[in-house]
Amino acid sequence: MRFSTEIDGQRFGAMALLAAIVLVGFHLWNAFAGLIPNLITRPAHLLLALPWIFVFGLKPDATPLSRWSGAAFAAAGAGACAYIMINRRELIFQYGALDGWVQFAIAITLIVVVLEMARRAIKIVLPAVAVLVLGYAFLGDLIPGYFGHAGIPPDYLLGTLVITGGGLWGTLTGTSVDTIAMFVILGGFISAGQAGTGFMAFATQIAGRLRAGAAKVAILSSAFYGSISGVSAANTATTGMITIPAMKRLGYPPQLAAATEAVASTGGQILPPVMGAGIFVMAELVRVPYTEIMVAALLPAILFFVAAWFGVHIYALRTNLSAVPKEMLPGWAAVARSVPFFLLPFGILVGTLVFTSYTLAYAAVFASAATWATLIFEPDGRMSLSGWWNRTLVALVTAAQQVSIIAAVIICAGIVVGVFNMTGLGVKLTSVILSASGQSLWIALLLTALAGLVLGMELPTTAAYVICAAVAAPALVALGVPELYAHLFVFWYALLCTITPPVCGNVFIAAGIAQTPWLPVAGNAMRLGVGLFIVPLGFIANPALLELAATPVAALAAMAKIALGLWLISFAAIGAQKRPLYEWLRLPALPTGLAVIFLV
Repeated sequence: MRFSTEIDGQRFGAMALLAAIVLVGFHLWNAFAGLIPNLITRPAHLLLALPWIFVFGLKPDATPLSRWSGAAFAAAGAGACAYIMINRRELIFQYGALDGWVQFAIAITLIVVVLEMARRAIKIVLPAVAVLVLGYAFLGDLIPGYFGHAGIPPDYLLGTLVITGGGLWGTLTGTSVDTIAMFVILGGFISAGQAGTGFMAFATQIAGRLRAGAAKVAILSSAFYGSISGVSAANTATTGMITIPAMKRLGYPPQLAAATEAVASTGGQILPPVMGAGIFVMAELVRVPYTEIMVAALLPAILFFVAAWFGVHIYALRTNLSAVPKEMLPGWAAVARSVPFFLLPFGILVGTLVFTSYTLAYAAVFASAATWATLIFEPDGRMSLSGWWNRTLVALVTAAQQVSIIAAVIICAGIVVGVFNMTGLGVKLTSVILSASGQSLWIALLLTALAGLVLGMELPTTAAYVICAAVAAPALVALGVPELYAHLFVFWYALLCTITPPVCGNVFIAAGIAQTPWLPVAGNAMRLGVGLFIVPLGFIANPALLELAATPVAALAAMAKIALGLWLISFAAIGAQKRPLYEWLRLPALPTGLAVIFLV
């Protein structure tokens, strides 16, 4: 058996595979280990992620400077994390204040390493925001007026960030190590096996026979995959490699094929049962059970894909896009052979979350174990030990990469949240939103939506959500929006940045697969997904939509009403068949759709 594997053209040797085994093994062990101190598990989470950003994550054409500096950052960060773990007992009795130059050096090293780690993982914007916030923490006492603060001693400021649960090792990092990592590991095993074949075959058999069948297959398959992966970029890259070429072969314009996949893949982060990493953070911030968020988010998530479905259907009417040819459908026999690979982890997740008292982490571990067992099967149904071994290696490396990227984002965001809490900056910014809105809920909602989209242009969804939630969610709550609804509203707009120009990650990925310029793809994505920008405003205007558990009939009625409005809005944005009557009907369709959602 080989002790190396290749993913996306990059080969990982024995050291990388060993690091992946250790990272995945630690997080699986942590799920069953009981109460392990936070200053053990959370620094270990960072320590294990470091090599995947600084060493193994480097591209083959990386410069010698990048390689040497990466090794230096990884070593320095690992040493600082080890210091925190080894000296945990003494540090907790310092009550957040550093003692001596060694601890100052450790604190500065950790912060610099975390900032550079985030820069390498997701580029410059999040670490730049963290640096600005740190500057405010150190120098805010020099700012006159409302936005100044009384000053924080450096030993207490740095100590709170690095030797307590108030910064790097806060609740965000705890959510990452205890919960998010488990589901990322599950996604790694699912993507390495035959589950993709299962949901793709099922989606093709169901939707392929319809008008614009290939586009609707992309929507369904992205929904299925996203429901258990929760990573929109991975969703675009994984399903898009199949759906986009298929649409192009059937005569779809490349920009439409790419836009359809980009829009559909975005919804995976809000579709139960897994949703995205930000939802696990939301459960921690709002202090409600994850299953409660899962139920509340279900109907809006369905509306997300309904809006995308309407968009491609109306586009099909306009351009006469046909169904998938019957000979290209897989047939129910092929579906029956492959769909169990998808239904097994999905069923285990849902069953464990709904019918048992086991935690989220346990549910993910059980589903991962079952999925790992299925990796022994080849696409044709044969069992192969060598294939199982190779797919296991791919799953481990994929999981380690994704866990590390999310750790880089969340730990860096912990700096921002920690400073907000220490200085009261979040409360001050919240009051600014309230003042700017003139205490008007709808103006505050629009300001919050704009803030979420702007932050999300250069930040991953989770980071954009955390920062925007710290500032804007309290303002919405102060204006009467229930806390969970306010956080879902913020998260939704942070999510939509993936298809909103000028920085739209899913669009870039899909355009690359379709080999077409990204700007036309972004334009088509905005037209196909125009209704998506209305849905969160819709569930604020129709709160029954989020109350499926308490009032299911009213929730379904609200869903039907919003769906009708979304159809009219999509018709206004796209139109159907170039006939004078239809073009004229587009004019009243937009105000009528908005009236149905917000006034009826």
